[in-house]
Amino acid sequence: MTNLTELKGNWNETKGKLKQKFAMLTDNDLLLVEGKQDELVGRLQIKLGKTKDEINEIITSL
Repeated sequence: MTNLTELKGNWNETKGKLKQKFAMLTDNDLLLVEGKQDELVGRLQIKLGKTKDEINEIITSL
């Protein structure tokens, strides 16, 4: 997913914004590991009850 790849440089800031917007997210939910972007999106989908496209929209809107 290119959006997450582009955000890697600013991931700490983005992670903080996601945690502010969705208080139930933890640091473990938001681990961004090289090559594991799909796993991150999957965790967010389960935790937030949203589709992959909705997760992508949320991340790009931050």
